[in-house]
This record gives sequence, structure tokens and C-alpha cells, in this order.
Amino acid sequence: MSNGTTPSPLINGIWAVGTDVSRSAKLFRLAILAFAGTMLIALSAQLSVPMWPVPMTMQTFAVTIIGATYGWRLGGATVALYLAEGAIGLPVFAGGGSLASLAGPTAGYLFAFVAAAALVGALMEKGWGQSILKTTLAMVVGYVVIFAGGLAWLATFTGFEKALVAGLYPFMPGAAAKIALAVAILPMVGKLVQKLRK
Repeated sequence: MSNGTTPSPLINGIWAVGTDVSRSAKLFRLAILAFAGTMLIALSAQLSVPMWPVPMTMQTFAVTIIGATYGWRLGGATVALYLAEGAIGLPVFAGGGSLASLAGPTAGYLFAFVAAAALVGALMEKGWGQSILKTTLAMVVGYVVIFAGGLAWLATFTGFEKALVAGLYPFMPGAAAKIALAVAILPMVGKLVQKLRK
């Protein structure tokens, strides 16, 4: 807890910076965390887990976990940096990386990643990470944002019914599995943070 009232991002318990450090040291910490986060998302985009009815990548899992652990400001900024890396051609997306990726049929999902990370981070900072039910709800909200943004944009290419068939239904089992995994992992991270703070 920060000031006994508001939970601070989990990452602060792992790598905290005191109030007496320089501004450059604080910026260095933020830069390292942001680039580490983009690397995690990029690696997760390439990781495919066999699952029915379609293989499951871990990209959305990484996005929501970063939001949950980094908080809304750094979480959202990290995912925005990830999109910028892809836009300049770094192979960080599941299909590589290019500016065209941010205008194609799946661009809605990518842009929604930023909103999802920030929203999950904000909910966790409001204390939603202190119970399994609220942690689950925070993750569900994150995935709803991702699917809503993705489907809204995909529907402009395919129509809404086809967007549901191509961009939602096959991915629902994987989303449920990733939410369950996040809910299992985050309390363990929280306990680790508490031990580090003692």
C-alpha cells in the first residue's frame, strides 16, 4: 500500500525508487521497465500454444499482466512503445512489424492493447488486485476492451457477423485460459512483493 490507502503498482515493490534519487535515475528506471515490457510482449506474440479451436498466442496475456504489474501510466506507455516499435518495422508483432500492420484488419486489437493495459492497471491501483474475484473482473474488463476494439475495426473490413466468427468466437477459450492463468499468477507476484517490502 502507498500511504496506507492506495495500492501502488506491483512493480514498485520489486524495483522501487526512493524520493531522494535524481530525475535521470527515475527516467532510466522507467525506460528499462518499458523496453523490458515491450520485449515480453514481442516474445509472447511469437509464442503459440496448441489449443482448440485455434492456437493461442500469449500476447494479450502479456499486455494485461504488464498493465496489472506496471500500473496504468507505465503499463499504457509500455504498450504504446510496443506499437511504435512495430510501426518502425521491428518484428514485434505476430506477423512481423510494419506501419501497415497498424492499418490492417487486426489493427483494432493492437490499439486496444494500450487501452486494456491502462485500464487493467488503473483497476489494480484501485485495489482490484486484493481479491480473486476483482482480479478476475479486471482481467475480463481488459479482454473485453481488446475484443471490442478489435472487432469494431475488423467489422469495417468483413461486416460484424463475419468479424465475430473470425475475430471472437475462436479465441474465447484461449482468453478464458489466459484470464485464469493471470488470476493464478498475480497473487503469487503480490506475495513476493510483500516479502520484498519486509
